[in-house]
Amino acid sequence: MQYNFQEIERKWQKKWAEQKTFSASDPDGTSKPKYYVLDMFPYPSGAGLHVGHPLGYIASDICARFKRHQGFNVLHPMGYDSFGLPAEQYAIQTGQHPAITTKVNISGGVDNKNTQIAGYENQLKKLGFSFDWDREVRTSNPDYYKWTQWIFIQLFNSYYCNDSLQARPISELIEIFDIEGNTKINAVTAQTEIFTANEWKSFSEAKQQEVLSDYRLTYRAETTVNWCPALGTVLANDEVTNGVSERGGYPVYQKKMMQWSMRITAYAERLLRGLETVQWSEAIKESQRNWIGKSQGASIKFKIRN
Repeated sequence: MQYNFQEIERKWQKKWAEQKTFSASDPDGTSKPKYYVLDMFPYPSGAGLHVGHPLGYIASDICARFKRHQGFNVLHPMGYDSFGLPAEQYAIQTGQHPAITTKVNISGGVDNKNTQIAGYENQLKKLGFSFDWDREVRTSNPDYYKWTQWIFIQLFNSYYCNDSLQARPISELIEIFDIEGNTKINAVTAQTEIFTANEWKSFSEAKQQEVLSDYRLTYRAETTVNWCPALGTVLANDEVTNGVSERGGYPVYQKKMMQWSMRITAYAERLLRGLETVQWSEAIKESQRNWIGKSQGASIKFKIRN
């Protein structure tokens, strides 16, 4: 008897979708222990998946299915890293608005050249992965990225206190400056000037904001960046290979520019401590330690004549 895999796959995938077989239960609706299986979200910057996508997703899907059979309430979502350079470049190449190309690439349909696009979602479903599609994420949707903007505002209005090992409101810092200056503040900062409460109050508004910027977890500063004129944007180090952009192979130059930066080094110690509580292999933990990059040293200033 011939194994008609297409018919069998269609039958069971339809049943899974109707019965929401792989939907995670809300935490308060089940006593099952929780298990979270998260894949890297693909960039929907092409007409469909490539072999590298299922190569990674098969392994995590096996893990998700195994844990379900063990009685766990498994959250195994899928989403799309659809905001940013890949989507923008694909839109430029095809001459379409990125909102249109992104939607077609994810859900399928016809592009402006009347070419039928299968769509990432249809292909992923045909492969039979046990994703919880009720929890799909698209980073280009306003209802998603409003939260990344919200997080930025929280960081902007916070400083990192070394005593409590946590972010504290910048308004709290202003109150302390009003009472005792920064003589006793133990915070992560680029501020080197020590000032009293009276000196703080005598600062102009611009000077006070400049000081606060040295404490904020997000701040503007002139930094050397990887500038790619052809792409019209700054690139991260891992987006540059041998002096050219990973996407497009365009020349990349070192350039000083005003940029928003994050004082993420403030969290180095907490990240390192937290790493010891995560059930990862030692090899992965070591790569994370290297990425965190905590180092100890000294900063010395020498006075020279004239």
